[in-house]
Amino acid sequence: MATPRRIKISVSGQVTVVTCSDSKIIDEIEIQEFGQELYDLVERDGRKKIVLNFSNVEFLSSAALGKLIGFEKRVKQHQATLVLSNIRPEIYEVFAITKLTKLFTIKDSEADALAVI
Repeated sequence: MATPRRIKISVSGQVTVVTCSDSKIIDEIEIQEFGQELYDLVERDGRKKIVLNFSNVEFLSSAALGKLIGFEKRVKQHQATLVLSNIRPEIYEVFAITKLTKLFTIKDSEADALAVI
């Protein structure tokens, strides 16, 4: 198993908590690595409950948003559950404008996310 470089993984009960390592997810290579590490969680590792904590993320490019949308599709294909947490207000605004708040379950804190998953 390759060591994740773009994410940090911890486990809380049955839930995999993923924290983004990068403060800015904008570089194409970083986005590809980020996406592959996320996809591996459900496709290779079989994780069924995932909280994606964005507390470290200050900026997310549109390409990174695209990866997240792709990840959400893979999560559903594998009958898994995904909850996003700790999204900064300026990033949340982008989710709201693009109506991604309807696609993703988003909670203010990791604790709130763990409570609903």
